[in-house]
Amino acid sequence: MRMTEKDTQQLENELSEVEEIENFLEDNREVFQNFSLAEYLEQLLAEKNLSKKEVAKKSLLNQIYVYHIFAGRKKNPSRQKILSIALAMELTPKETQKLLYCAGLEKLYVKKAWDSIILFALENKFTVERTNNLLIKFSESPLLGDVEK
Repeated sequence: MRMTEKDTQQLENELSEVEEIENFLEDNREVFQNFSLAEYLEQLLAEKNLSKKEVAKKSLLNQIYVYHIFAGRKKNPSRQKILSIALAMELTPKETQKLLYCAGLEKLYVKKAWDSIILFALENKFTVERTNNLLIKFSESPLLGDVEK
């Protein structure tokens, strides 16, 4: 059974009030995000009833490359490729931020134009191709330079 998730602010408030870090760590053990990128991707596939093949096709990335990310064999995928997968899976901005975290990548930051366009695309369920067109329209670099097939 899943524990109710605490948001970052709740955890920060709790941490500021504890006298012993051991108590905080013990009380919040299940809240901490200690799963791999591959594990989170598998969870999302199940939740969204998607196949890897479907995600690879929609992401416009090489199918084998996507399979390696899902299997945990590709250790340092780029932020752009992870975001292409997020768009292909129609993730919410919150799910995407967690995906970036699991990949060890910088979260999307609304004060950056490029990131704002990606957040808008996620919120509106844009495809990778439509997102690339929007980025180009506003003179931003596309998610994928040379689209891989």
